[in-house]
Amino acid sequence: MSKFAITCGDINGIGPEIILKAIAGLASKKRKFFIYSPANVFERYRKKFNIGVSYEIIEDEEQASDKYNIHVCDLGKAGLTVGKPSEESGEISYRAIIGAVRAVKNNLCDAIVTAPISKEAFALAGIDYPGHTELLAHLTRAKNYSMVFLSREMICSLLTIHTPLRDVPGMINKRVLKNNIDILYRLLSVELGINNPRIAVLGLNPHAGENGLIGKEEKLVIKPLVDSYGFVQGPFPADAFFGSALYKKYDGIIGMYHDQVLIPFKMLYFERGVNYTANLPIVRTSPDHGVAFDIAGKGAANAGSMIEAILWAEKIVRNRKKNER
Repeated sequence: MSKFAITCGDINGIGPEIILKAIAGLASKKRKFFIYSPANVFERYRKKFNIGVSYEIIEDEEQASDKYNIHVCDLGKAGLTVGKPSEESGEISYRAIIGAVRAVKNNLCDAIVTAPISKEAFALAGIDYPGHTELLAHLTRAKNYSMVFLSREMICSLLTIHTPLRDVPGMINKRVLKNNIDILYRLLSVELGINNPRIAVLGLNPHAGENGLIGKEEKLVIKPLVDSYGFVQGPFPADAFFGSALYKKYDGIIGMYHDQVLIPFKMLYFERGVNYTANLPIVRTSPDHGVAFDIAGKGAANAGSMIEAILWAEKIVRNRKKNER
């Protein structure tokens, strides 16, 4: 049986809605869900959208009975300001993450699936992390990790994550790129079971630097390291790489900065894409979209990405366990 720790995300966004829609179709004798959320919020959304799920409210995971496949780990009664970030929603989303990480560390759950958080709400609550990835790395003491986006047709890794563009060139070096390649190769080969995976690396500058005429990073850093691997190719000009659908020929892609790969990825797979934090000691996936305050509470949220996040987590856990035997 697979056991998932699911965090509520920002309760003023679409998190509670997409969680309910996702688990309504996935809960079964083969899956258990532990939802870290204020119980009153979970129940309010369940009634509002008339989602027929049976669940129990518990204070900790060990109270969970076998009668239910859905357990709400109550974070205490909360107020809602639907569609707006608040100090309370930031603090609750943070506590949900803490509880879920603890459950996986204590082997009470197999994986974490996180609903979207609001960085503004985090800031209002005094929580000094730019996103899930950095917080989870801190909580698990992971030094080498990577933000990866998963879909059935494209898998992308980011060399830099939530980094201002002006700082990106100074962060590109052979050590960081090698680490990213190695993490992505392990993900593809071990956790996803792809034999002899092929990886493409994108350039930083327009036209991948034009052999040093438009920037030196490709010539001095990226290409020498890429050439040292037999299964890696590049650097490719990003525009032509995606425009000509060359991405279809590779199992994994490494981009230099956030929007370079996420714009094409989300254009193609916005409602099915999944965010995965690779190389953590725990498995964590998430929908690839944000809190969507503009449609919160309206019943219009698509749960496709949340469903995919659960299924990808299940696959990665299964392959990790298989590799440990």
